[in-house]
Amino acid sequence: MSNLKEMASAILKEFKADTYAFGSGVLDEAPGKYAAELGKRAIFIGPIEFEWYQPIKDRILKSIENEGVEVVDVVKSAAPNAPFVDVYRIHSHIVHKKPDVVVVADGGSGIDAAKAAAMLATLGDIQPEIDPFFGVGNVTKMCQESGRTIMPVVAIMMAASSGAHLTKYSNITDPVQGQKKLIVDEAIIPPRSVFDYDVTTTQPMSLTLDGGLDGIAHCLEVYFGASSEIKDRARQVAELGLEVIIKGLTEVKKDPADIEARTLMGLGTDLGGYAIMIGGTSGPHLNSFSLIDVLSHGRACALMNPYYTVFFAPAITEQLQVIGKIYKKYGYIEEDIDTLTGRELGLAVAKGMVNLSRFLGFPTCLSETEGVGKEHIDRCLSAAKNPQLDMKLRNMPVPLNAGLVDEYMGPILEAAWDGRIPDTSL
Repeated sequence: MSNLKEMASAILKEFKADTYAFGSGVLDEAPGKYAAELGKRAIFIGPIEFEWYQPIKDRILKSIENEGVEVVDVVKSAAPNAPFVDVYRIHSHIVHKKPDVVVVADGGSGIDAAKAAAMLATLGDIQPEIDPFFGVGNVTKMCQESGRTIMPVVAIMMAASSGAHLTKYSNITDPVQGQKKLIVDEAIIPPRSVFDYDVTTTQPMSLTLDGGLDGIAHCLEVYFGASSEIKDRARQVAELGLEVIIKGLTEVKKDPADIEARTLMGLGTDLGGYAIMIGGTSGPHLNSFSLIDVLSHGRACALMNPYYTVFFAPAITEQLQVIGKIYKKYGYIEEDIDTLTGRELGLAVAKGMVNLSRFLGFPTCLSETEGVGKEHIDRCLSAAKNPQLDMKLRNMPVPLNAGLVDEYMGPILEAAWDGRIPDTSL
């Protein structure tokens, strides 16, 4: 285990250098140190309404105050999936209190909302609506035109999951349409980040498992779709990240208090965050954005990935051999991966993914999921044609476009409905 931890830590230090404090016990000093590097007046955001959170909040606020930074406001964080209304509410606090730096301590949704709110606080007088910022590079474009930089965010992660504290992504939800949308922009990367892996023991098991599956999806989808220019780096990060997460998930499911397993989960999902800075996610993530009313993000990605794996199999033999050996190592695949190719290899790896989900007690097809109807398939297909989410189609091993969505993605979603393997292939 120590070798896996050392390798993961080395890659993360190379990735973020001295802008990221991670590991056991870093919560007591790093937040204040980083906040002081970025300003003298801070606004603090977190799930302050919950009793379990109070000791964590107190540790962070003490760290900030010890560095001479004034906390000018303490604000309730966003609800799961970062609804529009919470982004605008947090933005209002920032605009009225005028901090130099935003400090947010929450899971991925809370951090995503804080990143978007800081962005709106910086550029809202030019463009007060969030919708024009969805897509790739729109924040950077406006920053360049206005000569501004986004208000700095110190992102303190509380759950091993999305990597929101490390990345250029902000997922925001329109709950009326039941649709998640995405900002992808280097300008919103938090300049300082903190993750004390020990605090994940305060999270419910369901959130821990969901987060691990999200991290797995990051590693899988990036590696599957990696271009020749980035494939070697994507493999290094994704292969290690996947093994660390699968090992951590297997052990934490047996013993939620296992600190070593919690550390593995944190390191692995952080590598997943690094992976999506190297490349991008694709179909399973895209579909998950349309399933937010019935499935958590991690579960939706885990449910969809096996079906896309078989669909992609002829184009990703090398990746499947690498990934299949990890699932086999931890007991989720019985077949001899070295003797398989093409569709048969895809089927074996997909079966390993399904076996992991079953071990965790998660659904493996849409029809098993309470509240899911065929209208969700229609929603997935419609969202896949939205130009603001086009990057997900282009990230596939063989890129698709909106005109091909019904022909190729439609059968995958129908297969995922009842658990059968899609008949079409790339």
